[in-house]
Amino acid sequence: MVRTTIHLMRHGEVYNPEGVLYGRLPGYHLSALGQRMARQVASVLSSSDHDITHVITSPLERAQETGAPTAQAFGLAAGTDPRLIEAGSHLEGMAVSRSRWVLAQPGMWRSYVNPWRPSWGEPYVEIVERMRAAVASALAAARGHEALLVSHQLPVWSLRLFLERRPLAHDPRRRQCSLASVTSLTFEDSTLVGLAYWEPAGDLLRQARDMAPGTSAAQVPRDRV
Repeated sequence: MVRTTIHLMRHGEVYNPEGVLYGRLPGYHLSALGQRMARQVASVLSSSDHDITHVITSPLERAQETGAPTAQAFGLAAGTDPRLIEAGSHLEGMAVSRSRWVLAQPGMWRSYVNPWRPSWGEPYVEIVERMRAAVASALAAARGHEALLVSHQLPVWSLRLFLERRPLAHDPRRRQCSLASVTSLTFEDSTLVGLAYWEPAGDLLRQARDMAPGTSAAQVPRDRV
């Protein structure tokens, strides 16, 4: 049997002083700290026993910037896959990190009718379908080696929930997918035989200012979440 590993990485910290839920909006780049996170992950991967032959990212700037150091470290040209893009959301563009009260406005109530779907954005099942397809493509391309796929928190977490046969509807505060974290999927041929979560840049999380809800092995101050 042929063993292949697909690493699903969440992008690093984004420069977002206004606390906007940026979603798929263009123009959001890594902060200086996010760039450090990306370089640290690349250093960890290249200095240990990893065999990265493909780096594929979401088309959004922050994902491409996160994957670039690893591609460079392994002498690769990074590609993009639109299936790795952030989840669509009707809340996109709102400054929800500055004030959660904007979500309580009567005009927003129709977005909360069905949290199981969810009604405020791209359905979980559709996120999982496209992420599965992206992983399948990478699995074929990197057969016998390793690939790094850079995506976003909700797509990575939704796929993990599916693979672990857990309900897709969830509390965002319980997502285990921190900035620059890696969720590694190990396959024997096309059969998933292992799933591991790790934080190669976890020591930098304490300095992060643009943190989406979630859990981490690092002690992130609550006023920064």
